[in-house]
Amino acid sequence: MLSKLLVCLTGMPGAGKSTIAEGLESKGYEIINLGNAVRDEAKNRNLEASRENLGKLMLELREKNGPGAIAELVESKIQSSTANVLLIDGVRSNDEIDVLRKFGTVKLLAIHASIDTRFNFLQKRGRSDDPQTKEHFNERDNRELGVGISNSIALSDFAISNIGLTKDELIKKSYEIIQRWIE
Repeated sequence: MLSKLLVCLTGMPGAGKSTIAEGLESKGYEIINLGNAVRDEAKNRNLEASRENLGKLMLELREKNGPGAIAELVESKIQSSTANVLLIDGVRSNDEIDVLRKFGTVKLLAIHASIDTRFNFLQKRGRSDDPQTKEHFNERDNRELGVGISNSIALSDFAISNIGLTKDELIKKSYEIIQRWIE
């Protein structure tokens, strides 16, 4: 029996994955963010963490190292963690899920939000790669869909609709679902 429970958060950009992760981190959960793994790789390559560079790098890593490459970037973090439950923020494909299954029991939590909700959130969030125009937003959505995020969303163990929820309600709902998985 694998000892770690890997709670994988999936959903389109801006749906609320990182909001959940940050909220649950304050409750003692350890978070591993796949997007940050790509940002770290960009830093290692002396690349600016721009929308264009991070998007290209994510695709290049998958092309060169296989479709589960981004999950492989966090292998050492997962294996060195002493936590029994880890939140993996930003799973984008079933290939990444297959890689993660090597390190623990995987449960997939999908977060849904409307296009307008997601676009507005991303405009306010302030990461270097967040889209500031509808055109960039649509490009990013299409890139995410191209790597298979719709499959991971469709095959999730549970889904939360982040429409009309406050930040606290979204975090509370996620916490309750994860607690049921732990029990």
